[in-house]
Amino acid sequence: MNAQNLDNMPKVKKESKNKIRVEFDRTPLKERLKAKFLSMFFVTKVIIYIFRLVLLVGVSYIVLFPFFSQIAGSLMAPEDFIDATVRLIPKNFTLDIYKAIWTELEYITSFANTLFLSATAALLQTFVCSFIAYGLAKFKFKGNSIVFLCVILSLTVPHQTLQLSLFTKFKYFDILGIFQFVSGGGIDLFGTTVLEGIRLLPASWDKFTANGIELTNTYWPFIILSITGLAFKNGLYIFMLRQFFRGVPDELEESAYIDGSGVIHTFFKIILPISVPMMITVFLFAFSWQWTDNFYTELFMTGKDAPRLMKDVIEIPSSLTKEYPGQNLYYSAIRNTCGLMIIAPLVVMYLFCQKYLVQGIERSGLTAD
Repeated sequence: MNAQNLDNMPKVKKESKNKIRVEFDRTPLKERLKAKFLSMFFVTKVIIYIFRLVLLVGVSYIVLFPFFSQIAGSLMAPEDFIDATVRLIPKNFTLDIYKAIWTELEYITSFANTLFLSATAALLQTFVCSFIAYGLAKFKFKGNSIVFLCVILSLTVPHQTLQLSLFTKFKYFDILGIFQFVSGGGIDLFGTTVLEGIRLLPASWDKFTANGIELTNTYWPFIILSITGLAFKNGLYIFMLRQFFRGVPDELEESAYIDGSGVIHTFFKIILPISVPMMITVFLFAFSWQWTDNFYTELFMTGKDAPRLMKDVIEIPSSLTKEYPGQNLYYSAIRNTCGLMIIAPLVVMYLFCQKYLVQGIERSGLTAD
């Protein structure tokens, strides 16, 4: 149908619409109800609505039922697990599991240490990845494509293949072989030196060895990996931020350069303020993955003197250990309750930050070229 045919078609004026509405209102109620509810349009609309409702209820049940069952199990007494009449509603309501986890498993200490580690790592990763992504997106230099290819490859390399090398590197951390050079040059860092017997480091400091500094069981491996942009999922963050920065108009930077602003000043004063939703999204991802991480924490936090983290909360409190027929079910409920208490802070955080998360995903530009 061309434009000429559209022009020749009769047009319904506003007065005609009002006239039709008035005539419809003057018809008997029975005729109006029949015309409104016994039409194919109404029947089709009802069928689509019922289908969507059933689909949403089914999907919600599949997603939420495991959480409901775990919450119900956390509120049950041991005798409820051997009672066949108890399903999702506890017969003997109790908070003993929560109390034991809170006190015996040092939940507050684990929460504080994990919060510090996750927030520090997430902030460092967000800033460093933003800096790297901005350079890859806005500056043309030799090797740009190769660097970005390395970023993509970091997403495909299994972390288990780097497990031994990472542990060894931070177990005997030695930048550029400085410790081996000093030790081989006649200076004993761990006792007295050849220079008039002056002790360079305290003798009680066992973190320093002839092969390097032992950084395991500390926060330093996570901080160093975050500062260098090599931490968990940093390749994904760089990719997301690069796609976002590529969508920023070049005119903003050009106008800043004309006004005498440098690259660093432009990045901090112009680029970062308009990137807040995207950076919040990256921060939430980094924080959540660090909060629930088991690979790196179990790799670097292995000693007895390591800070207590959320991974150490998944245990059976001594006051709840008992031998009875429902022991396995009861222990499973305790571990599930530990998991609920671990993810509870993340749920609260997402409730307050979901608006920024949606905005960041919408502006991430993941579908860009």
